Amino acid sequence: MMIIELIVKILLIGLSLPVAYLLLSTVAAYLFKKERSGENRFLNIGVVIPAHNEEMGIVSTIEGVLACDYPANRLEIFVIADNCDDATAEKARTAGAVVFERSDTFNRGKGQALDWFLNTGHEAYRHSDAIAIIDADVTPDKNFLREISASFSNPFVQVLQAYNGVSNPKSGWRPALIDAAFNIFNHLRMAGSVRLSGTSVLKGNGMAFRTTILERYGWPCHSIVEDMEFTLRLLEDNITVHYNPDAIIRSEMVTSAKSASSQRSRWEGGRFMLIRKMTLPLLMKFAKTGDSKYLFALAELATPPLSLLVLLCSIATAGAFLVLNGAWTLLAASFWAIMAFYVISGQIQRRAELSTWLYLAMAPLYVFWKIPLYLAMLLKKKTPAWIRTTRE
Repeated sequence: MMIIELIVKILLIGLSLPVAYLLLSTVAAYLFKKERSGENRFLNIGVVIPAHNEEMGIVSTIEGVLACDYPANRLEIFVIADNCDDATAEKARTAGAVVFERSDTFNRGKGQALDWFLNTGHEAYRHSDAIAIIDADVTPDKNFLREISASFSNPFVQVLQAYNGVSNPKSGWRPALIDAAFNIFNHLRMAGSVRLSGTSVLKGNGMAFRTTILERYGWPCHSIVEDMEFTLRLLEDNITVHYNPDAIIRSEMVTSAKSASSQRSRWEGGRFMLIRKMTLPLLMKFAKTGDSKYLFALAELATPPLSLLVLLCSIATAGAFLVLNGAWTLLAASFWAIMAFYVISGQIQRRAELSTWLYLAMAPLYVFWKIPLYLAMLLKKKTPAWIRTTRE
Protein backbone atom coordinates (compact mmCIF):
# COMPACT_ATOMS: atom_id res chain seq x y z
CA MET A 1 0.00 0.00 0.00
CA MET A 2 2.88 2.36 0.79
CA ILE A 3 4.25 1.94 -2.73
CA ILE A 4 0.85 2.73 -4.27
CA GLU A 5 0.52 5.85 -2.10
CA LEU A 6 3.99 6.98 -3.19
CA ILE A 7 3.16 6.46 -6.88
CA VAL A 8 -0.08 8.44 -6.56
CA LYS A 9 1.69 11.29 -4.74
CA ILE A 10 4.41 11.45 -7.41
CA LEU A 11 1.73 11.53 -10.12
CA LEU A 12 -0.16 14.33 -8.36
CA ILE A 13 3.00 16.39 -7.88
CA GLY A 14 4.01 15.83 -11.51
CA LEU A 15 0.59 16.85 -12.82
CA SER A 16 0.55 20.02 -10.73
CA LEU A 17 3.17 21.56 -13.05
CA PRO A 18 1.25 21.39 -16.36
CA VAL A 19 -2.05 22.20 -14.64
CA ALA A 20 -0.49 25.27 -13.00
CA TYR A 21 0.80 26.34 -16.42
CA LEU A 22 -2.72 26.05 -17.85
CA LEU A 23 -4.02 28.29 -15.06
CA LEU A 24 -1.26 30.82 -15.66
CA SER A 25 -1.91 30.79 -19.43
CA THR A 26 -5.66 31.24 -18.95
CA VAL A 27 -5.27 34.28 -16.74
CA ALA A 28 -2.62 35.74 -19.06
CA ALA A 29 -4.87 35.24 -22.11
CA TYR A 30 -7.51 37.51 -20.57
CA LEU A 31 -4.83 40.22 -20.36
CA PHE A 32 -3.61 39.79 -23.96
CA LYS A 33 -3.75 42.65 -26.46
CA LYS A 34 -2.60 42.29 -30.04
CA GLU A 35 0.12 44.50 -31.46
CA ARG A 36 -1.31 47.53 -33.22
CA SER A 37 0.07 49.92 -35.82
CA GLY A 38 -0.77 53.54 -36.44
CA GLU A 39 -1.36 52.86 -40.14
CA ASN A 40 -2.05 50.06 -42.57
CA ARG A 41 0.07 50.59 -45.67
CA PHE A 42 -1.42 47.72 -47.71
CA LEU A 43 1.80 45.77 -48.08
CA ASN A 44 2.51 43.48 -51.01
CA ILE A 45 1.55 40.01 -49.76
CA GLY A 46 2.42 36.67 -51.32
CA VAL A 47 0.22 33.76 -50.24
CA VAL A 48 1.97 30.40 -50.50
CA ILE A 49 -0.13 27.22 -50.60
CA PRO A 50 1.77 23.91 -50.36
CA ALA A 51 -0.40 21.22 -51.98
CA HIS A 52 -0.12 17.48 -52.45
CA ASN A 53 -2.91 16.00 -54.61
CA GLU A 54 -5.44 18.69 -53.77
CA GLU A 55 -7.31 18.92 -57.09
CA MET A 56 -10.69 18.73 -55.34
CA GLY A 57 -10.20 21.75 -53.10
CA ILE A 58 -7.38 23.93 -54.40
CA VAL A 59 -9.66 26.09 -56.57
CA SER A 60 -11.94 26.85 -53.62
CA THR A 61 -8.95 27.87 -51.49
CA ILE A 62 -7.54 30.16 -54.19
CA GLU A 63 -10.96 31.73 -54.73
CA GLY A 64 -11.23 32.29 -50.99
CA VAL A 65 -7.93 34.18 -50.97
CA LEU A 66 -8.97 36.27 -53.98
CA ALA A 67 -12.28 37.08 -52.24
CA CYS A 68 -10.48 38.71 -49.30
CA ASP A 69 -11.05 42.44 -48.92
CA TYR A 70 -7.63 43.43 -50.20
CA PRO A 71 -6.28 45.29 -53.26
CA ALA A 72 -5.74 42.79 -56.07
CA ASN A 73 -2.55 44.56 -57.22
CA ARG A 74 -1.01 43.94 -53.78
CA LEU A 75 -1.60 40.18 -53.81
CA GLU A 76 0.06 37.19 -55.46
CA ILE A 77 -0.80 33.53 -54.91
CA PHE A 78 1.84 30.80 -55.24
CA VAL A 79 0.90 27.11 -55.23
CA ILE A 80 3.56 24.46 -54.65
CA ALA A 81 2.26 21.35 -56.42
CA ASP A 82 4.45 18.87 -54.56
CA ASN A 83 4.79 15.36 -55.99
CA CYS A 84 1.25 15.53 -57.36
CA ASP A 85 -0.15 12.88 -59.67
CA ASP A 86 -3.50 14.60 -60.20
CA ALA A 87 -4.68 17.90 -61.72
CA THR A 88 -3.70 20.15 -58.80
CA ALA A 89 -1.23 22.23 -60.84
CA GLU A 90 -3.54 22.69 -63.82
CA LYS A 91 -6.53 23.69 -61.71
CA ALA A 92 -4.44 26.09 -59.61
CA ARG A 93 -3.17 27.88 -62.73
CA THR A 94 -6.66 28.17 -64.12
CA ALA A 95 -7.85 29.67 -60.82
CA GLY A 96 -5.20 32.41 -60.99
CA ALA A 97 -2.21 31.14 -59.03
CA VAL A 98 1.44 31.00 -60.05
CA VAL A 99 2.29 27.30 -59.81
CA PHE A 100 5.62 25.70 -58.94
CA GLU A 101 5.71 21.96 -59.66
CA ARG A 102 8.10 19.86 -57.61
CA SER A 103 8.97 16.21 -58.14
CA ASP A 104 11.27 14.72 -55.53
CA THR A 105 10.20 11.36 -54.18
CA PHE A 106 13.24 11.08 -51.91
CA ASN A 107 12.67 14.35 -50.03
CA ARG A 108 8.95 14.31 -49.45
CA GLY A 109 7.23 16.60 -46.97
CA LYS A 110 5.70 20.02 -46.46
CA GLY A 111 8.88 21.46 -44.94
CA GLN A 112 10.98 20.20 -47.83
CA ALA A 113 8.50 21.65 -50.35
CA LEU A 114 8.54 25.06 -48.68
CA ASP A 115 12.34 25.10 -48.51
CA TRP A 116 12.57 24.19 -52.21
CA PHE A 117 10.15 26.96 -53.17
CA LEU A 118 11.88 29.61 -51.07
CA ASN A 119 15.24 28.71 -52.59
CA THR A 120 14.18 28.31 -56.22
CA GLY A 121 11.28 30.76 -56.51
CA HIS A 122 12.96 33.87 -55.15
CA GLU A 123 12.52 35.83 -58.36
CA ALA A 124 8.75 35.28 -58.20
CA TYR A 125 8.21 36.46 -54.62
CA ARG A 126 10.98 39.06 -54.28
CA HIS A 127 8.50 41.94 -54.64
CA SER A 128 6.40 40.69 -51.72
CA ASP A 129 6.82 42.54 -48.42
CA ALA A 130 5.34 39.60 -46.51
CA ILE A 131 4.56 35.97 -47.21
CA ALA A 132 1.62 34.09 -45.70
CA ILE A 133 1.53 30.29 -45.72
CA ILE A 134 -1.80 28.48 -45.64
CA ASP A 135 -2.93 24.90 -46.23
CA ALA A 136 -4.77 23.81 -49.35
CA ASP A 137 -8.09 23.24 -47.55
CA VAL A 138 -8.33 26.67 -45.93
CA THR A 139 -11.15 29.19 -45.98
CA PRO A 140 -9.72 32.63 -45.10
CA ASP A 141 -11.79 35.26 -43.37
CA LYS A 142 -12.66 38.30 -45.50
CA ASN A 143 -10.26 40.48 -43.47
CA PHE A 144 -7.45 37.91 -43.26
CA LEU A 145 -5.03 39.77 -45.55
CA ARG A 146 -5.94 43.19 -44.14
CA GLU A 147 -5.09 41.97 -40.65
CA ILE A 148 -1.77 40.50 -41.79
CA SER A 149 -0.88 43.76 -43.51
CA ALA A 150 -1.89 45.73 -40.42
CA SER A 151 0.33 43.57 -38.20
CA PHE A 152 3.34 43.93 -40.48
CA SER A 153 2.76 47.67 -40.71
CA ASN A 154 4.19 47.60 -37.18
CA PRO A 155 7.98 47.59 -37.78
CA PHE A 156 8.59 45.39 -34.71
CA VAL A 157 6.57 42.48 -36.11
CA GLN A 158 8.67 40.08 -38.18
CA VAL A 159 6.77 36.80 -37.78
CA LEU A 160 3.03 36.36 -37.28
CA GLN A 161 0.60 33.58 -36.52
CA ALA A 162 -3.08 33.89 -37.42
CA TYR A 163 -5.96 32.17 -35.65
CA ASN A 164 -6.61 28.75 -37.15
CA GLY A 165 -10.19 27.64 -36.60
CA VAL A 166 -12.62 24.95 -37.80
CA SER A 167 -14.86 25.51 -40.82
CA ASN A 168 -17.29 22.64 -40.10
CA PRO A 169 -17.92 22.56 -36.32
CA LYS A 170 -21.54 21.48 -36.83
CA SER A 171 -20.62 18.36 -38.84
CA GLY A 172 -20.45 16.03 -35.84
CA TRP A 173 -18.99 15.57 -32.40
CA ARG A 174 -15.37 15.23 -33.56
CA PRO A 175 -15.23 18.53 -35.53
CA ALA A 176 -17.15 20.25 -32.70
CA LEU A 177 -14.71 19.06 -30.04
CA ILE A 178 -11.75 19.96 -32.26
CA ASP A 179 -13.34 23.41 -32.61
CA ALA A 180 -13.46 23.65 -28.82
CA ALA A 181 -9.84 22.46 -28.64
CA PHE A 182 -8.73 25.00 -31.26
CA ASN A 183 -10.42 27.77 -29.28
CA ILE A 184 -8.16 26.76 -26.43
CA PHE A 185 -4.96 25.67 -28.12
CA ASN A 186 -4.95 28.02 -31.12
CA HIS A 187 -6.17 31.08 -29.22
CA LEU A 188 -6.03 30.96 -25.44
CA ARG A 189 -2.62 29.30 -25.30
CA MET A 190 -1.30 31.59 -28.05
CA ALA A 191 -2.54 34.73 -26.33
CA GLY A 192 -1.33 33.51 -22.96
CA SER A 193 2.10 32.63 -24.31
CA VAL A 194 2.53 36.10 -25.84
CA ARG A 195 1.52 37.75 -22.58
CA LEU A 196 3.81 35.54 -20.49
CA SER A 197 6.92 35.31 -22.66
CA GLY A 198 6.49 37.77 -25.53
CA THR A 199 6.24 35.08 -28.20
CA SER A 200 3.79 32.46 -29.42
CA VAL A 201 4.14 29.31 -31.52
CA LEU A 202 3.88 28.80 -35.27
CA LYS A 203 1.02 26.46 -36.15
CA GLY A 204 1.94 25.45 -39.70
CA ASN A 205 -1.21 27.00 -41.12
CA GLY A 206 -1.86 30.74 -41.20
CA MET A 207 1.78 31.67 -40.63
CA ALA A 208 3.16 34.90 -42.06
CA PHE A 209 6.69 36.29 -42.32
CA ARG A 210 8.45 39.36 -43.53
CA THR A 211 10.02 38.24 -46.77
CA THR A 212 13.49 39.09 -45.46
CA ILE A 213 13.08 36.46 -42.72
CA LEU A 214 12.36 33.68 -45.22
CA GLU A 215 15.13 34.91 -47.52
CA ARG A 216 17.47 34.53 -44.57
CA TYR A 217 16.30 31.15 -43.24
CA GLY A 218 14.52 29.44 -46.10
CA TRP A 219 12.55 26.70 -44.39
CA PRO A 220 15.23 24.94 -42.32
CA CYS A 221 13.03 22.44 -40.47
CA HIS A 222 11.75 19.30 -42.18
CA SER A 223 10.23 17.20 -39.39
CA ILE A 224 6.54 16.32 -38.98
CA VAL A 225 6.26 19.36 -36.67
CA GLU A 226 8.44 21.68 -38.74
CA ASP A 227 6.37 24.69 -37.63
CA MET A 228 7.09 24.27 -33.93
CA GLU A 229 10.70 23.38 -34.64
CA PHE A 230 11.08 26.59 -36.66
CA THR A 231 9.55 28.54 -33.75
CA LEU A 232 12.30 27.31 -31.45
CA ARG A 233 14.94 28.05 -34.08
CA LEU A 234 13.70 31.65 -34.32
CA LEU A 235 13.57 31.90 -30.52
CA GLU A 236 17.25 31.02 -30.34
CA ASP A 237 17.90 34.05 -32.58
CA ASN A 238 15.63 36.30 -30.45
CA ILE A 239 12.96 36.53 -33.16
CA THR A 240 9.51 36.42 -31.64
CA VAL A 241 6.26 35.11 -33.13
CA HIS A 242 3.39 37.58 -32.76
CA TYR A 243 -0.25 36.54 -32.68
CA ASN A 244 -3.18 38.27 -34.36
CA PRO A 245 -6.53 36.70 -33.30
CA ASP A 246 -8.38 38.78 -35.92
CA ALA A 247 -6.46 37.28 -38.85
CA ILE A 248 -8.63 34.20 -39.23
CA ILE A 249 -8.49 31.09 -41.38
CA ARG A 250 -10.66 28.01 -41.01
CA SER A 251 -9.98 24.42 -42.04
CA GLU A 252 -12.19 21.41 -42.50
CA MET A 253 -11.89 18.75 -39.80
CA VAL A 254 -12.62 15.13 -40.62
CA THR A 255 -15.62 13.31 -39.13
CA SER A 256 -14.66 9.67 -39.71
CA ALA A 257 -12.79 7.81 -36.99
CA LYS A 258 -10.14 6.45 -39.39
CA SER A 259 -9.21 9.83 -40.88
CA ALA A 260 -9.34 11.58 -37.51
CA SER A 261 -7.04 8.96 -35.95
CA SER A 262 -4.49 9.38 -38.73
CA GLN A 263 -4.59 13.16 -38.41
CA ARG A 264 -4.26 13.25 -34.61
CA SER A 265 -1.51 10.59 -34.61
CA ARG A 266 0.65 12.71 -36.90
CA TRP A 267 0.09 15.93 -34.96
CA GLU A 268 0.66 14.54 -31.49
CA GLY A 269 3.29 11.98 -32.46
CA GLY A 270 5.39 14.74 -33.98
CA ARG A 271 4.91 16.85 -30.88
CA PHE A 272 6.18 14.10 -28.58
CA MET A 273 9.17 13.61 -30.88
CA LEU A 274 10.04 17.30 -30.63
CA ILE A 275 9.73 17.23 -26.81
CA ARG A 276 12.40 14.55 -26.69
CA LYS A 277 14.59 16.52 -29.07
CA MET A 278 14.27 20.03 -27.59
CA THR A 279 13.91 19.61 -23.80
CA LEU A 280 17.63 19.50 -23.04
CA PRO A 281 18.62 22.34 -25.46
CA LEU A 282 15.94 24.64 -24.00
CA LEU A 283 17.04 23.87 -20.43
CA MET A 284 20.65 24.55 -21.42
CA LYS A 285 19.65 27.85 -23.03
CA PHE A 286 17.87 28.87 -19.83
CA ALA A 287 20.83 27.84 -17.69
CA LYS A 288 23.19 29.82 -19.92
CA THR A 289 21.14 33.01 -20.31
CA GLY A 290 18.74 33.02 -17.37
CA ASP A 291 16.04 34.16 -19.81
CA SER A 292 12.64 32.84 -18.71
CA LYS A 293 11.34 32.75 -22.29
CA TYR A 294 13.13 29.42 -22.74
CA LEU A 295 11.33 27.95 -19.72
CA PHE A 296 7.99 29.20 -21.02
CA ALA A 297 8.79 27.71 -24.43
CA LEU A 298 9.55 24.37 -22.76
CA ALA A 299 6.34 24.56 -20.72
CA GLU A 300 4.32 25.29 -23.86
CA LEU A 301 5.98 22.41 -25.69
CA ALA A 302 5.87 19.85 -22.87
CA THR A 303 2.35 20.44 -21.54
CA PRO A 304 0.42 17.28 -22.54
CA PRO A 305 -2.57 17.44 -24.88
CA LEU A 306 -5.72 18.15 -22.88
CA SER A 307 -7.20 14.69 -23.51
CA LEU A 308 -4.05 13.01 -22.19
CA LEU A 309 -3.95 15.39 -19.23
CA VAL A 310 -7.60 14.58 -18.41
CA LEU A 311 -6.81 10.87 -18.58
CA LEU A 312 -3.83 11.21 -16.24
CA CYS A 313 -5.77 13.45 -13.84
CA SER A 314 -8.56 10.87 -13.75
CA ILE A 315 -6.10 8.19 -12.69
CA ALA A 316 -4.48 10.49 -10.11
CA THR A 317 -7.84 11.61 -8.70
CA ALA A 318 -9.09 8.05 -8.33
CA GLY A 319 -5.87 7.13 -6.57
CA ALA A 320 -6.03 10.16 -4.28
CA PHE A 321 -9.56 9.38 -3.10
CA LEU A 322 -8.84 5.66 -2.68
CA VAL A 323 -5.50 5.69 -0.83
CA LEU A 324 -4.88 9.30 0.25
CA ASN A 325 -6.79 12.01 2.09
CA GLY A 326 -6.68 15.64 3.23
CA ALA A 327 -4.62 18.05 1.13
CA TRP A 328 -3.92 15.43 -1.53
CA THR A 329 -7.60 15.04 -2.39
CA LEU A 330 -7.99 18.83 -2.44
CA LEU A 331 -5.06 19.05 -4.86
CA ALA A 332 -6.72 16.50 -7.14
CA ALA A 333 -10.02 18.38 -7.00
CA SER A 334 -8.27 21.65 -7.85
CA PHE A 335 -7.01 20.08 -11.11
CA TRP A 336 -10.59 19.70 -12.35
CA ALA A 337 -11.57 23.22 -11.34
CA ILE A 338 -8.56 24.65 -13.20
CA MET A 339 -9.15 22.56 -16.32
CA ALA A 340 -12.83 23.55 -16.37
CA PHE A 341 -11.81 27.22 -16.10
CA TYR A 342 -9.30 26.66 -18.91
CA VAL A 343 -11.76 25.00 -21.29
CA ILE A 344 -14.64 27.39 -20.61
CA SER A 345 -12.37 30.43 -20.97
CA GLY A 346 -11.25 29.32 -24.43
CA GLN A 347 -14.86 29.11 -25.60
CA ILE A 348 -15.74 32.46 -24.07
CA GLN A 349 -12.76 34.24 -25.57
CA ARG A 350 -13.45 32.88 -29.08
CA ARG A 351 -17.24 33.20 -28.70
CA ALA A 352 -17.87 29.55 -29.50
CA GLU A 353 -21.04 28.53 -31.29
CA LEU A 354 -23.85 26.94 -29.30
CA SER A 355 -23.25 23.60 -31.01
CA THR A 356 -19.66 23.56 -29.74
CA TRP A 357 -20.83 24.23 -26.19
CA LEU A 358 -23.38 21.41 -26.44
CA TYR A 359 -20.91 18.91 -27.86
CA LEU A 360 -18.54 19.50 -24.92
CA ALA A 361 -20.71 16.95 -23.12
CA MET A 362 -19.16 14.39 -25.51
CA ALA A 363 -15.63 15.16 -24.25
CA PRO A 364 -15.33 11.93 -22.19
CA LEU A 365 -16.03 9.92 -25.37
CA TYR A 366 -13.27 11.87 -27.14
CA VAL A 367 -10.81 11.01 -24.34
CA PHE A 368 -11.69 7.29 -24.48
CA TRP A 369 -11.35 7.37 -28.28
CA LYS A 370 -7.77 8.62 -27.91
CA ILE A 371 -6.59 5.95 -25.45
CA PRO A 372 -5.84 3.36 -28.19
CA LEU A 373 -4.45 6.21 -30.29
CA TYR A 374 -1.78 6.94 -27.67
CA LEU A 375 -0.99 3.22 -27.33
CA ALA A 376 -0.57 2.94 -31.11
CA MET A 377 1.73 5.97 -31.13
CA LEU A 378 4.05 4.18 -28.71
CA LEU A 379 4.26 1.10 -30.92
CA LYS A 380 3.98 2.39 -34.48
CA LYS A 381 7.06 3.31 -36.52
CA LYS A 382 7.20 7.04 -37.26
CA THR A 383 7.32 8.33 -40.85
CA PRO A 384 8.38 11.81 -42.07
CA ALA A 385 6.34 11.50 -45.27
CA TRP A 386 3.72 14.06 -46.19
CA ILE A 387 0.48 12.13 -45.64
CA ARG A 388 -2.54 13.89 -47.05
CA THR A 389 -5.56 13.92 -44.74
CA THR A 390 -8.76 12.71 -46.40
CA ARG A 391 -11.04 15.65 -47.20
CA GLU A 392 -14.79 15.44 -46.74
